[in-house]
Amino acid sequence: MRYYLYVSGTKLDMLYEQIPPKLLKRLAVEAKVDLKVLSVAVQSPRADVTSYDKLDLVEAYLEREFDVSWMTEPRPWFRGDLELRVAGYGSPEGPTFMTGRDGDTVIALIGSAHHLLGQRTAPETIQASYSMLPSLFRLLDDTPGREHGQDPAHDVLEFAELMTEPPVYGEFLARRLLHGTATGRDGRQVDIVVGTPLYVAMADEDTRREA
Repeated sequence: MRYYLYVSGTKLDMLYEQIPPKLLKRLAVEAKVDLKVLSVAVQSPRADVTSYDKLDLVEAYLEREFDVSWMTEPRPWFRGDLELRVAGYGSPEGPTFMTGRDGDTVIALIGSAHHLLGQRTAPETIQASYSMLPSLFRLLDDTPGREHGQDPAHDVLEFAELMTEPPVYGEFLARRLLHGTATGRDGRQVDIVVGTPLYVAMADEDTRREA
């Protein structure tokens, strides 16, 4: 069982509806979903299953069809686990930015704060999506105390280094948006990986996967 911090319902519905019905039936068996859900999926793949059932099936589909990679060598879809600083609680109409560092790799995840668990709001009140790069760069440009006009990877790194929120150890699955390099405050060159998460969940450090 996962204790979720963030689940993008928008991405989840979009991806779930694209899974071919015949493949969805096989995935329901392979993912070992609840027998009741399995029965529904076999009889009517688009039936009203729960969001978490959909997430199990979408994750199984991505693993099967897209060769999901680890965060330090990000392919279009990648997963990881590390300490994340999370900004965006308290402002469900705005963005959430999550970031952490693993050695010489800095991970930055951008999404809509509406999808943070505990601050759901009616979808019709959300005026914009924050899961794309233009929204990320608008967020960076509006941040006080930063220099502007740097290259995108440097902008992301600088913003990440300014965050002071207490970290939470989490695991995630995300779609890659940007992969580059930048030099940090310590003078070391690091890889910058920017993605938009399908989900982020709390994780235990003693189950950390070695990259």
